[in-house]
Amino acid sequence: MGVKKKREMQVAALTVCHQDLETLRSFADIEGKNLASLLLRCVQLTDGVSQIHYVKQIVPLLEKVDKNGIRDPSVQSCLDILAGIYFSLSLKNPLKKVLASSLNGLPEFFLTEAIHSFTSRLHKELNTTDLYSYRKVIDNISSCTENFNLGRVSVNNLLQNVLHFLQKSFIEILEENRKFAGNHIVQTQLMNDLLVGIRVSMMLVQKVQGFQGNLWKTSTSPMWQSMCGLLSIFIKFLSDDDLLQAIQSTSGLAVILFIKTMFHPSEKIPELISSLLLRSVDCTSIPEWFICSCRSLCCANVSVSTLLFLCQGTLAMLDWQDRSMGPSGETLLLDTVHVLFTLSSQIKESTLEMFLSRILASWTNAAIHTLEFSSPALKDSLNGNSSTVGRLLEYVYTHWEHPLDALRHQTKMIFRNLLQIHELTVKGADLVTDPYFLELTKSLLQLEWHIKGKYTCLGCLVEYIGIEHILAIDKSIPSQILEVMGDQSLVPYASDLLETMFKSHKSHLKSQTVDSTWIDQWHETWVSPLLHILCEGNLDQKSYVIDYYLPKLLNYSPESLRYMVKILQTSIDAKTGSCNSRGALGALMACLRAARAHGHLQSATDAWENLVSSARIKQGLIHQHCQVRIDTLGLLCESNRSTEIVTTEEMQWIQFFITYNLNSQSPGVRQQICSLLKKLFCRIQESSQVLYKLEQSKSKLTAESELTKDQPSITLQQYKNFMSSICSSLFEALFPGSSYSTRFSALTILGSIAEVFPVLEGSVQTVYQLSQDIDDGRFQTLMECFTSTFEEVKTLAFDLLMKLSIRATQFQDSEKLQDFFQAALELSTSTKPYDCVTASYLLNLLIWQDALPASLSASLAQQVECRDGDKSAAVVERNTLMVIKCLMEHLEEEVSQAENSLLQAAAAFPMYGRVHCITGMLQKLPLNSLQLVSEWRPVVEKLLLLSYRLSTVVSPVIQSSSPEGLIPMDTDSESASRLQVILNEIQPRDTNDFFNQAKILKECDSFDLEDLNASVSNIDTSAEIKGKEGKTCDVTAQMVLVCCWRSMKEVALLLGTLCQLLPVRSVPESSDGLLTVEQVKEIGEYFKQHLLQSRHRGAFELAYTGFVKLTEILNRCPHVSLQKLPEQWLWSVLEEIKCSDPSSKLCATRRSAGIPFYIQALLASEPKKGKMDLLKITMKELLSLAGPINDSQSTSPQVHALNILRALFRDTRLGENIIPYVADGAKAAILGFTSPVWAVRNSSTLLFSSLITRIFGVKRGRDELSKTNRMTGREFFSRFPELYPFLLQRLEAVANSVDCDMGEPDRHPSMFLLLLVLERLYPSPMDGTSSALNLASFVPFIIRCGHSPIYRSREMAARALVPFVMIDQVPNTIRALLATLPNSTDQCFRQNHIHGTLLQVFHLLQAFTDYKHRTNSDFQQELTDITVCTKAKLWLAKRQNPCLVTRAVYMDILFLLTYCLEKPTKGNQPGMLPSCNLLWNGCKSLKYK
Repeated sequence: MGVKKKREMQVAALTVCHQDLETLRSFADIEGKNLASLLLRCVQLTDGVSQIHYVKQIVPLLEKVDKNGIRDPSVQSCLDILAGIYFSLSLKNPLKKVLASSLNGLPEFFLTEAIHSFTSRLHKELNTTDLYSYRKVIDNISSCTENFNLGRVSVNNLLQNVLHFLQKSFIEILEENRKFAGNHIVQTQLMNDLLVGIRVSMMLVQKVQGFQGNLWKTSTSPMWQSMCGLLSIFIKFLSDDDLLQAIQSTSGLAVILFIKTMFHPSEKIPELISSLLLRSVDCTSIPEWFICSCRSLCCANVSVSTLLFLCQGTLAMLDWQDRSMGPSGETLLLDTVHVLFTLSSQIKESTLEMFLSRILASWTNAAIHTLEFSSPALKDSLNGNSSTVGRLLEYVYTHWEHPLDALRHQTKMIFRNLLQIHELTVKGADLVTDPYFLELTKSLLQLEWHIKGKYTCLGCLVEYIGIEHILAIDKSIPSQILEVMGDQSLVPYASDLLETMFKSHKSHLKSQTVDSTWIDQWHETWVSPLLHILCEGNLDQKSYVIDYYLPKLLNYSPESLRYMVKILQTSIDAKTGSCNSRGALGALMACLRAARAHGHLQSATDAWENLVSSARIKQGLIHQHCQVRIDTLGLLCESNRSTEIVTTEEMQWIQFFITYNLNSQSPGVRQQICSLLKKLFCRIQESSQVLYKLEQSKSKLTAESELTKDQPSITLQQYKNFMSSICSSLFEALFPGSSYSTRFSALTILGSIAEVFPVLEGSVQTVYQLSQDIDDGRFQTLMECFTSTFEEVKTLAFDLLMKLSIRATQFQDSEKLQDFFQAALELSTSTKPYDCVTASYLLNLLIWQDALPASLSASLAQQVECRDGDKSAAVVERNTLMVIKCLMEHLEEEVSQAENSLLQAAAAFPMYGRVHCITGMLQKLPLNSLQLVSEWRPVVEKLLLLSYRLSTVVSPVIQSSSPEGLIPMDTDSESASRLQVILNEIQPRDTNDFFNQAKILKECDSFDLEDLNASVSNIDTSAEIKGKEGKTCDVTAQMVLVCCWRSMKEVALLLGTLCQLLPVRSVPESSDGLLTVEQVKEIGEYFKQHLLQSRHRGAFELAYTGFVKLTEILNRCPHVSLQKLPEQWLWSVLEEIKCSDPSSKLCATRRSAGIPFYIQALLASEPKKGKMDLLKITMKELLSLAGPINDSQSTSPQVHALNILRALFRDTRLGENIIPYVADGAKAAILGFTSPVWAVRNSSTLLFSSLITRIFGVKRGRDELSKTNRMTGREFFSRFPELYPFLLQRLEAVANSVDCDMGEPDRHPSMFLLLLVLERLYPSPMDGTSSALNLASFVPFIIRCGHSPIYRSREMAARALVPFVMIDQVPNTIRALLATLPNSTDQCFRQNHIHGTLLQVFHLLQAFTDYKHRTNSDFQQELTDITVCTKAKLWLAKRQNPCLVTRAVYMDILFLLTYCLEKPTKGNQPGMLPSCNLLWNGCKSLKYK
C-alpha cells in the first residue's frame, strides 16, 4: 500500500480593506524590502498557508530597523493595519496565533506604538452595536489574554470599557434569546455566546493585572460598579432554569470567583460562602454592595441546581492547596459536603446527578489537599469511621451500578480518594493491618460477583494494600472472577480487576524472593485457572477470557506463553475437544493467536517449528468446534506487523481452510472469517508494496529484513497466484442453488478483495486486481446473485459490481441492455415483495452505465433534452432522472387503474415496487449537489402528488377497524357483485383459509356473471379479477392487505427520504432547493393523518420510520415556522386525546395503534442538549391522564396515556431523561391495574412491564430473577424515593385485605405488581440501618401477603421477603415465623396461611445458608436454634397434616437443614453433630407415620 499523503491544512486567507491596501501600496518601496512591501505581498496572496510564511518575517524585518525608524509613518501605519488584521481574523484561524506569537518578539522600541495601535483598534471593536457581532468581539478579548503580550496590555488599558461591553452584551443577548423563543438554532447560538462571554469574564479576573491591588475597590469606581453589575447578572444566570445547565454551572464558578475577588477582608470569605450555602446569611454583617448584587442568594429561596452549582464554584474557585483559609476553610469544606448530601436526596434529573457526582469527586480532591496541613479536628472528622466518609461510602454503594457510565466512573474516583483521605488521617500507620481497610475488604468480598462496583472498589483497595491479604482470605478469588466472565456486562470490570491483582501479586513475589521460583507460584495462581477455563469453560466464557484477559496477561508476562503451551501440548491428545468443547487444542490455538497478534511471537516460522506442528494447524482448521477453527485462522491471518510477509505454508493453509468453511451456518462465525481474511489481504497488499520497493532498488533481502529468503519477484508472483486461486474458489462457490451462507461468505470476501486491491490509476503498482479476473461468465454469476431471495446477497453483489468499476460487455450491447431494463421494470411490478428489491438493484446498476436503453432514451428524449448547459450534467444524474420519469409514468397509470379497482391492482400490478425503486435511486444520488435542478423540481412535485394519490387509494384498508380480513368494495360493478357473493359466502365459516390461500391464475379470457352462482363453491374464499393479458386471478384479503400496507410503507419511506436528502427552498421562487416550505408541511400533515388513523401495525410502524426522518430535519431547519411544527403537532394531538370526543378517529384499541409512535417521534427528535421542555410538559400531561378517573369520565384518554407512556419508557433514545418520571409511571400502572375496565388494566400491565425493564434492565438469561436484573433495596429506594411511601401504603392495604376475610383472588390485583417489584430486590451487606428509608417497615406486610389464597402470590411474597430482612436478623425471623405455625392440637387453621409461612421460612433459610462469610461458631449456633424450632412443628411433615402441598414444603425445609448440618466446613465443630442427630431422630419417625 502506498504512503498516504498527509491531509493539507486549510487556512482561511487574511484580507484588508481597500483603504488599507492603498496605504500599503503608497508606503511600499521599490526594492520591496520594507514592512509595507512585506505586508502588501502577504495580503495579495489567496493561500493562508503561504501567508503564514510572510507573517513570520515581520519581526525579523523590524529587528533590522534602528530606533529612528519608529518615527517612520509607514511603520506606524503598518502597525495599525496589523492590529486591524489581528482583530479581523477568526479565533480558530492559525494565522491569528502565528501573528500573536510573532508580535510577542517585537523590538522594545516599537512596543509603545504597537500598544497604541492595538488599544485603538480594540476600543473601536468594543463600540460595536451589532448584537450578532458581539461574539467576534468576545473572541478577540479572549485571544488577547491568551499568550499575547500586546493584547493583554491593550485589554488592561481598556479594562473598564471591556467590563462595560461584557455587561451590555449579556443583557442584550439574554433579551434577544427571549425574542426568539422556539427558534432552536438561533437560541443555541445565543446560548453559546453567553457561555463564552462568562468564561471570558472569568479569564479577565484571573489574568488581567488591573484586578491586582485594592485601588479599584471603591463604590464610586466605574470598574467596581461594572463588577457589581456582572456579579448580579451571573447570579441571575445561575438562578434561571430556562438557560442551559452549562451556563448555570459556569455562572456558579463566576459568582464564587467574583466574590473571592471583590470581598474584603479575604479571611471572611469562607464564612460568607458557608452562610450562603447553609441559607443563614446575616444581612447586618455584610457590605451593602453584596446585599444589592446577591439579594436573591441571601434572601430568597434558591433552587436545587443553584445550590449545586454554588458548591461546584466553591470547590473549584477557592484555594484549597494552601493554608490561606485557615480553620474557617475547614468548616466550609464540611458544610459543603453536608449541603451536597442534602441535595443528593432531592435531585431527580440525570444531568444534575452527573453534576453532583463530579462535584463530590471534586470535594474529595479538595479534602485531600486540605488534609495535607489540616488540624487534628478535621482529620477526626474525615477518618474512615466518621459519618462524612460513611455517607460518601453510602453514595458510592448506591450509585456504583448507575446506568450512566460517566457517573459510575465518578464513584470509582470518589472511592479511591476516600482511601487516600483515610490514609492521610492515619499517616504512618500500616495500611494492611488498618482496621478500616480490613473491614472494607471484608465487606466488599461479602458482595456477590455480579455487582460491577465490587470490581472497581476492590481494584482500588489492591492498589493500596496489595493482593496478599485478599488471597489469604480466599485463594480461589481468581477462579471466582474468571467464572463470572461469561456475562458480557461484567467482563471489562473483571478483566481490569484481574490485571490489577496479578500485577500486584507479581511485584510482591519478586520483592520477597531472590531466585526465580516465585514464577511457579504466580503461574499456579493466575495462569492455571485461565487454562482450565479455556479447556472446560462455556463458549461465552472462553471467548471473553480470550478477548479481554489473555492479552493483558501475555502483555504483562510474555514468558508465560511457553508455560501455557507446555501444559496444553501434554493435554491435547487426551482433550482434543468436540463440537461443544474446544479442548486443549482450542486453548492452545487461542493462546498462540493472542500471542502473535500482540507481537509475542517473533515470526510465523518460529511459531510453527518451536511451538506447534503443521498437523496441529490443519487439525485446528477443520476442528468440530467453530471457535477453534476461527482461532486457528486468526493465528494465520493476524500479526502485529502489517507488512509481515505471508509465507507459502500460510497461503496453503488458507486455501485449505476456505475449501471447508464457506458454508458456516453461524452469522457470527461468517463475520469473523471474513474479517480475518480481510486482515490477511491487507498484509499481502502492504507487504507487496515493500517488496515492490525492494525490487525497484534491485537489492536482495538480507536476514535482518526478516521478510523472505526468496527474491521479491518470486514472492509477488506467489501472491498473485494465491489471490487468483482464492477468487476462483469463491466464484466456484457461487453456483446456482448455493446456500445463503455460502453466497454471503463468498461475496463478502470478494468485496474485501476488491476494497483492499482497488483499481488504481497512474503508475502505482498493485499485486492483484480483481477486475482483471472478471470475465463474462463471472459477471453473469454475479448478476445471478440478484435472483436470491435474501436482500443481503443482493446488496453484496451490487456493492461488489460497483467496486469493480467495470463496463461489462453485456452493458455495451443495446439489445441486452434493453433486456436488463425490461426485466427490471417487470420485477418492479411483481406481486412477490422481494422482486421489487431486485428491480431496485438492477436499476441502480444500470444508471451507472454510459448509455441507457434506446427505447427509454427515445421515449424521454423530448422531456430530457433542453438547454445546452444541461449537457455537462453527470451521466448518473441524467440517467437517474430518465429512469425515475419512466417509473413515474408507469406508476401514474397504475394508480389511475387502482382508483377504479384496488383488487385488480393487488392481483396484477401492486404499486409499491415502483415506489421502492424510486426511493432506492434517490438514496444513491447526491441530492444536495444536483446539476439539473430545474428538471428535478417538477419531478419532485409530481412525485409528491402521486404519493398522496396512492396513499388515498390504499388508506381505507389500512385505516379500517379490521384491515387483516378486508376486501374493499370496488367501483367496478362486476367486481362489486362478485365480491359481495364471496363475502356472504365466507361469513359463517370459522376458518383461516381465506387469509392463507395462494394466488391462482386461470387461463380464461373472461367469465360469465350469470354462471357465477353455479360455481360459488369453486370460487370459495377469493375474488377473481381480470389481470394482464386477459387472464383472471383469484384475490385473497391477504393479497389486498399486502399491497396496501407495503404501498403505505414505501410512500412513507419515500417521503422521509425526500425530507432528509432534499434541501428546502427558503421561498418558492428561490433556486437553493427542491422542496418548498409548504410541501414539507404537507408531508408532515400526511404523516400525522396516517399515524393517528392507521390500524395496521406494519403500516404505522413504517410511517413512523419516515416521520422520524422528517422530525429530525425540522428541528435542525433554519425556518422558524418549520421548527415550531413538532411542538404544534404535539399540542394538537394531546388536546385531541384529552377531549375524548366520540367522533375522534383516534384508535383506542390495538394499543392505541400509531398514536404512541407519533408522540414518540416528536419527543425523541427534541435536541438532547436543551432543556427537553417538550418531554417535561408531555410527561406531566400524560401522567395526569393516566391516573385514576371518576366513573362518569371516559376511559379512552387514560388508555391512550398509558399506551403512550409505555412507548416512551421503552424508547432508548430518551435515555436517562425519562428516569425522573419512572416513579410516577409505576404509580399509574399499579393504580390502573385496579381499574374495573379491562382496557385500562391491560394497558397498565403493558406499561408496568416496560417499567420493570427500564428499572432493572433487559433480561439476558432464562432466569426470571437473575441477579443481573435485580437491585439492592438501598439502590432502588435511593433512585426512586417516591415509591417508598407509595409501595408501603399499597402493601399495607393489600395485607389488610388478606387478613380481614377469606380474600377473593380478584379483590386486590395490585398485589401481584407490588410483589413483582419487591421480589426483584436483593439484600446487600452494605445495607445498614443508616439509610433514611428503613426497609424493615415492609416486613410485616409482606409476611401477611404470604397468607393470600393465590398460590403464585404466596410464592412471590416469600421471595420478596428475603431482601427486607437483614442477614443477622434472618434466624430470629425464621424462629418467629415457625412459632406462628399451628400445633397439632389446634382445631382451626388455614392451609394457605401455613403454606405461605413455610415458603417464607424456606427462602429465608436458603438465603441464610448461601451466605458464605459467617463464622462457623455463629452459623452452628443459629442453625441449632432453627432446628429446635423446626422439630417442634414436625407434625406438618407427617400424615397428620392432610395437605400434601404444605407437607412437601416442610420436607424441603428439612432437606435443606440436613444438607447444611452435614456439609463439611473448616475446623472442628463438636456442637454440630448433636444438632444433626436431633433433627435426624425427629425425621426417622416420618418413615412410619
